[in-house]
Amino acid sequence: MCVEDRISNLPDHIRCHILSFLPIQEAVRTSIISTKWRNLFASISTVDFDTYLLCGLTDRNVDSFKNFVDRLLKFPNQLSLDCFRLRGDEFDSWNDGDYDFDVSGWICAAVCRGVKEIDLFLDNFCHTLPDILFTCHSLLTLTLTAKYSKIFEVPSEVCLRNLKTLCITNSVLVGDSLNRLISNCHVLEDLTFDECSVANAREINIQIPSLKSLYLDFFFPTGALNYVVVINAPNLVYFRYDSVIVEGCSLSNMKSLEKADICIWFDSSNYETSATHLFQGICNVRSLRLNIHEVIPLASRIPIFHNLVEFEFYGRESWLVEFLHFAPNLKTLTVKFQFRTGTRWNIGVPSCLSLHLKKIEISDYATYMIEIVRYLLDNSMVLEKLIIRVDAMTPTQENKARNQLLLLLKSSKKCLIVIL
Repeated sequence: MCVEDRISNLPDHIRCHILSFLPIQEAVRTSIISTKWRNLFASISTVDFDTYLLCGLTDRNVDSFKNFVDRLLKFPNQLSLDCFRLRGDEFDSWNDGDYDFDVSGWICAAVCRGVKEIDLFLDNFCHTLPDILFTCHSLLTLTLTAKYSKIFEVPSEVCLRNLKTLCITNSVLVGDSLNRLISNCHVLEDLTFDECSVANAREINIQIPSLKSLYLDFFFPTGALNYVVVINAPNLVYFRYDSVIVEGCSLSNMKSLEKADICIWFDSSNYETSATHLFQGICNVRSLRLNIHEVIPLASRIPIFHNLVEFEFYGRESWLVEFLHFAPNLKTLTVKFQFRTGTRWNIGVPSCLSLHLKKIEISDYATYMIEIVRYLLDNSMVLEKLIIRVDAMTPTQENKARNQLLLLLKSSKKCLIVIL
């Protein structure tokens, strides 16, 4: 029976789009299907190289691969690129004299072809990225992961005037170089520094009117926290901060902020003031996820979170109940307590419990938490649903916990209690 080859009869631009989802090695193999496919791979708009496919190849085959990449990227009159993606480990072991992988040349070739997205995963890369990368006017998205690589420095000339998304992961950044990069991305909307380290910094300055999403996850050598993080982002909608508290935090003009995800550690004598400034900067959020590993005295400097309706908390239960006084309109609460603190639940009742809180979820429940569960049930006047997760317990612990909670269930007719 003859089967019609419908894919081969599709227009060239559609088949090129299909090939763009394949690693380049797989895309090239389609050239043996028929004459219609023979040179189609050379016109694809997405070039994706994953060097793990080189493992086990002979020296001759690896050399052939290098030459093929050179021809594909550097051949004149090629079409513009939508995306250039390179993932590779142990670059220095390749360039040991037997091979000379021209990674910088490949990046330059992609830039010259008007690339819109560049995604580089360069472990153990001890060379400098080409300067032309930082003046690419066509670039919309730049993602760089440089684990175990040299310190990431930006050239003196930077102009990424159309860049909207910048994500740097596992990199060591120089303070002046970092600020130069940020300040020359004038239409940036999404900025991420994930598991990055900062060296020789007095101030990290992020003042970008167009910014909508910001994720800062920094780690620092001991004693390297004596600098200030300055953020001025009037259109910021999402903010994530996962780091130790540095010497100073200055967050201003963040009235558009809707969601924040904050995980803070303390390794500074000035942590109380800096953490307070952080809270003051995010006080307009509607949704907050807070992971806090110490207790910050809740003095009058803590702002009122008038807009906060969703709160996810990881920390000490005593600090939670105090903080609820600063969230008068809270409707949904999710909690996971770190350890037992021996809190006495005879403190005042936050207004959100009396007037607005409708749903509570407690994760990793332990039997010592029965007092806070009782406190929440007794004082939450409009509560509709309480979810308690006991799935992390042993069978014996779970049975004991269920018996405890069933007693509360019998005494509470105001809400649905769900034990999972």
